[in-house]
Amino acid sequence: MESFHVRFFITHLPLLGQIIMTDRITTKPSLMSRRLIWGTTIGGAVIFFIAGIIFWGGFNTGMDATNRMEFCINCHEMEKNVYEEYKPTIHYSNRTGVRATCPDCHVPDPWIHKMVRKIQASNEIYHKLMGTVDTPEKFNEHRLTMAKRVWNAMKTTDSRECRNCHNFESMNPEFQKPRARKQHLNAFTTGQTCIDCHKGIAHKHVRDLLSDEELETLEAPEPSYIRKVPEMFLEGSETSRGKGSRRS
Repeated sequence: MESFHVRFFITHLPLLGQIIMTDRITTKPSLMSRRLIWGTTIGGAVIFFIAGIIFWGGFNTGMDATNRMEFCINCHEMEKNVYEEYKPTIHYSNRTGVRATCPDCHVPDPWIHKMVRKIQASNEIYHKLMGTVDTPEKFNEHRLTMAKRVWNAMKTTDSRECRNCHNFESMNPEFQKPRARKQHLNAFTTGQTCIDCHKGIAHKHVRDLLSDEELETLEAPEPSYIRKVPEMFLEGSETSRGKGSRRS
């Protein structure tokens, strides 16, 4: 009997092997365990996708929270100094109800430049901990240095943050005073930018503390900023001159 079983097993062994191999070949893995690129399963990809959405949502929520005026003035250095200077200005309250807050002027809108600015802001945390400007006296002592840093940054970017709201090409000189029309036309043709003339528009005016050499360097025209004067600007200038001649 035993020899019969042995002979049967030996005789049918190849057939058993084929059955096992066939079963392995025809058995498909479940959907979530199927492999994608780099050996990742569909289940793993779904988990990473959901985790990515949660991370990106949290990251953007944090970015939005730190891009609000309430965040900027939550330390007394800002609240008791520059914020108090800003409140009486036209950027805080005006006839149209459009308010430019701290991030509108001091945080770039393009994503990469915004990230660079956020990294640079880590230096401000250091000075906060060190108490560099924690009293009005200390703040005024460093005010010109901080102002020059902002002026230079704005000059380098052709007043990028100003132009988020104020666009040379959209200006109608018909509604501008003669001096403003002349200065804006000069900006078109010589390559000047907003910050050349509008320093201290939202904070204490310290431009007069600059030396003549610093002023000349900081406010020198930049040829790469030269723009073609739009037809609308030229037409508005002609209209304004016509009204002025009729009044005289």
